[in-house]
Amino acid sequence: MNNFHPERTVSTEQLPGPALYPLPLGVYVHVPFCAHSCDFCAFYQEEPRRPDIERYLECMEREFASVTFPRAVDTVFWGGGTPGLLPAHDLERLGRAMLARFSSPPKEWTIELAPPTVKSDKLAVLRDLGVTRLSLGVQSFNKEALESLGRKYSLTQVYAGIQQIRDAGFTNLNLDLMFALPNQSPADWRRDLEAAIALNPEHISTYCLTFEEDTALWVRLQKGAVTRHNEDTEAAFYETSMDVLESAGLAQYEISNFAKSGFACQHNLDTWRMSEWRGFGPSASSQYEGRRFTNIHDLSVWQDGIQAGTPVLADEVHLTQQLLAEDSLIFGLRTAAGVDMDKLAQRFPTVDLTRLASLIDTLCKNQFAEVATPRILRLTRKGRLIADRIGIEIMEHL
Repeated sequence: MNNFHPERTVSTEQLPGPALYPLPLGVYVHVPFCAHSCDFCAFYQEEPRRPDIERYLECMEREFASVTFPRAVDTVFWGGGTPGLLPAHDLERLGRAMLARFSSPPKEWTIELAPPTVKSDKLAVLRDLGVTRLSLGVQSFNKEALESLGRKYSLTQVYAGIQQIRDAGFTNLNLDLMFALPNQSPADWRRDLEAAIALNPEHISTYCLTFEEDTALWVRLQKGAVTRHNEDTEAAFYETSMDVLESAGLAQYEISNFAKSGFACQHNLDTWRMSEWRGFGPSASSQYEGRRFTNIHDLSVWQDGIQAGTPVLADEVHLTQQLLAEDSLIFGLRTAAGVDMDKLAQRFPTVDLTRLASLIDTLCKNQFAEVATPRILRLTRKGRLIADRIGIEIMEHL
């Protein structure tokens, strides 16, 4: 969610001030520790050695203490890695250090868990801290599919973990699922969706498997040990997601996300609308106070920088109206609500949105998009299937 092309060259035009455009404020915390690396995963992670965890927590306390937030933090998201891998006392320590910097509790606080990490003592700590939303990385309810992804847990652990989450009193649960897995059939995917729905989660996220370079799955693909589905088959999987989940009362509010009424992830919505967020931890990205920057993807180097008082960044750009307008449009179109073009023009008055007129006309004529009154641009179901291509077209035109 933090991949916002930091390498792009941008101009230095003046941005609107925060007084004109008060934006929601989020916090992202990256916990880099994983018991093992799944075959498909390209996220930054480290093995959970106790000395490294201890030093990580000390440096997180320092990094939190280095920031004074000018207004209330609305949402929090802890990702990884596997945040739930931390013992209960470490979760409490990390949470208390973060909350000490807030003027009030966040309205929404999400933490990612893997099925084997769900424990009653951890859930009790998270509940007491004020966590409101849990996201469980299930990926599939098929034993062979899990093995093909290198997921080291059983379906028994999945079901037991969900029961523990409910028993602990959590009423906002997301399940992550993946489709277009090696050897997966459309019928297999439908069964996965139906198994998830039967557990009555408030939210389901569905992602198409991608073969990221330098992952074990990519290596297997290059050796011919696995094959990938073609684009038409991936599209068929995706359309099955829309049909099955929406018929079950989970409305699609973004390309990959479906939720019951009132349970859309506000942190992600604010991110897609180009609000502000501050990231903490190695590899965490921020969009904050006119800059977009990412902490170094190296636990040791990040720790050294924090302890020296000179944080080490992997990427940094100064935000401009042009850059934010592009991203507001590209990511906004991924949402079912679409983009209010009049409000976009008001927020970014120096950007000439009329340059998009011919593209919007073409998208509408080909039924990839529609314009509703008052000037709400949104993708159709057909357009959602090629959202990435449309994003590239927007960058080329704007």
